[in-house]
Amino acid sequence: MSEPVLTPLLSLKKLSSLTIAELIAFGQQLLLPHSDSAKLDSEILLCFVMNKPATFILTWPEHKLTTPQTEQFLALMQRRLRGEPIAYIVNMREFWSLPLQVSPATLIPRPDTEVLVELVLNHHQDKVLRCLDLGTGTGAIALALASEKPDWQIEAVDYSHDAVALAKSNADNLQLTQVTIYQSDWFSQVTVNKGFDVIVSNPPYIDEHDQHLNEGDVKFEPKTALVAPDNGLADIKIIASQALKFLKPGGFLYIEHGFEQSHAVQTILANLAYSNIQTIKDYGDNDRVTFGCFTDKQ
Repeated sequence: MSEPVLTPLLSLKKLSSLTIAELIAFGQQLLLPHSDSAKLDSEILLCFVMNKPATFILTWPEHKLTTPQTEQFLALMQRRLRGEPIAYIVNMREFWSLPLQVSPATLIPRPDTEVLVELVLNHHQDKVLRCLDLGTGTGAIALALASEKPDWQIEAVDYSHDAVALAKSNADNLQLTQVTIYQSDWFSQVTVNKGFDVIVSNPPYIDEHDQHLNEGDVKFEPKTALVAPDNGLADIKIIASQALKFLKPGGFLYIEHGFEQSHAVQTILANLAYSNIQTIKDYGDNDRVTFGCFTDKQ
């Protein structure tokens, strides 16, 4: 299949004469066959090249770009036409109302992961606790929790040094430096006797043969953060087993997983004698997060 190209429907000079409202319509027309959010994509790219907030394009729809800005907009449109995720193009994705830097070294935070954050906060509203985020990536989960619970002691780890650097940068930018972020292959660098009240993780859970790996944003994201052996369950099994050494009695493990994996994850937790095992659905009504309690009966 040939690569989609940005057809020169209009000359650069003509495009430079268009207003923001007209450029949004132009971009939407180009992206419509390739994106299910064509208008929003155009708006985000325009705001990026102008370095303006989203409110600017609503307030000043008659504003015109400079020629260099128009050239940049067209270049970014071409990247989007190739399928590159908007988040990677503008190096940012909002999560839990927090602007997070992203890069091809990390997964792009998804809205459905906010279900995990919401679940943890609802379960532990009035407590001050210790929390560990495994495979933190951009730091999304840990930083979202820290933004709501400044008194919590939160640690966040990732196998990727690039991800750790990015998560630390996000923590600095958001002034959430109470989160301790460091490199670790799951629990390898975590002190055993710390006794966490909560362990959370959005680990790799896609089967290596899943056809969706070649579709949409996923094909641009790091496979190491997406794919796991054993039908996508290998890392979940490691986390669930090893977490028993790091949780306090009565502590909870929360794991995000694929929408068809809830039964398998529940079985993994049950076989390890976790109690109070439940699965919560995401905003699309798909099974998304399963949790269980460590009862110290092992």
